[in-house]
Amino acid sequence: MRSAVKRILHLVFLLLVLPLALLFFVLRVVTNPDTLVTAFSQFLSLFPGKLGSYFRTAFYRLVFTNCSQDAVIGFGTLFSHKDTSINSGAYIGPQSNIGMCEIGENCLLGSGVHVLSGKNQHNFNDPNTPIKDQGGHYEKITIGNNTWVGNCAIIMANVGANCVIAAGAVVVNEVPENSIVAGNPGKVIRKTTD
Repeated sequence: MRSAVKRILHLVFLLLVLPLALLFFVLRVVTNPDTLVTAFSQFLSLFPGKLGSYFRTAFYRLVFTNCSQDAVIGFGTLFSHKDTSINSGAYIGPQSNIGMCEIGENCLLGSGVHVLSGKNQHNFNDPNTPIKDQGGHYEKITIGNNTWVGNCAIIMANVGANCVIAAGAVVVNEVPENSIVAGNPGKVIRKTTD
């Protein structure tokens, strides 16, 4: 009975966000899709509670590369790229900032987690040119299945499956699966299988 009610709620919210999604696709013709994702996510982030999460998930199911209907997306969470994938069972805590990434199945991201689109978004080699004018490139970051990322962690590199990233850790290098990472810069302190 409970799963039937959830399915109905998902369908209702999908219908509710359909006009918003249509507006997104119309505006996409004249505006960069990532700019639109940023703007729409700022608006959608303001809806509180479980109903807000249903609203956000329904919209992102229509515009992201992939967003599972059972994902939970917390209040105040902002996204910056259309090429984002949120897989089944994923939880993203409140006030997180999510760049171009793939969040694996059953991942838990605590509050205030930042997933950057790689660590080369800004070049800064030329001291005579403002950093904002030097360019850079985005990289799609992957967070493996069944990984837990603690509050306020910053992720700039791929994280393998079955990992634990400590609260406040700054991940700048790729993390192998089954690792526990802590610190700034983040270091593997042990394996989850020990």
